[in-house]
Amino acid sequence: MIGVTGLRLADPTERDDLGAFTARVVRLDQVALVRLRAAGGRVTAWAPTPFDVLATRSVHGSLEPDDVTVSASGLLTALAVERSESIDPGPSGGLWQAQLPPDEGWSFVDDVPAAELEGLTERGLALAREHAGPLGPPASLLDQTVLTVHAETAAARGPVKVPMRCLFALSGMGFLGGADTGAGGEGEPVVRVSASGSWLRLDARYGAVVRRRITSLPLLT
Repeated sequence: MIGVTGLRLADPTERDDLGAFTARVVRLDQVALVRLRAAGGRVTAWAPTPFDVLATRSVHGSLEPDDVTVSASGLLTALAVERSESIDPGPSGGLWQAQLPPDEGWSFVDDVPAAELEGLTERGLALAREHAGPLGPPASLLDQTVLTVHAETAAARGPVKVPMRCLFALSGMGFLGGADTGAGGEGEPVVRVSASGSWLRLDARYGAVVRRRITSLPLLT
């Protein structure tokens, strides 16, 4: 297959951000795929996590074609080796199966202190270690609502229930460390909670995780 040659990241900081995101994806799953989509002068990377939650990170750049799926390990190697603006992330990595959330229709719900989420995650990890089986933590633990966020305005879509699996994904991707979106008070890192009619999104400084709110609908298309 012909490799994709149209990924351009002019800013070294943006390259490092995408590289750090991809490294965390590979750390969680060495055979994971990354879907790259371009729009409005930005390239957004999407990746599945072992927690049935999508992780995403957006950087300034361009991509041609504007929607490709590649191997996470191949993309990580390309970002580390090729230091020019133009990067070839490699050939198609396979069929992307996870459904992506819509670009529009999101409402801000509230900002949650990152320290609060870190504490909930630590308690959840302790429970996971105590009750983990051969396949890892039980689904009942992952699906447990650990936080309910209430919207401050009628236009927002609240209350929004946050399951443990979303916090595990945030932590596993390293997003909770210094999770300051710039919306909280000085010196108070926060995670921004947004929702659409059927999706939940948690934005931290280094990336976001996204999960369907209506769990009865399938994640696979």
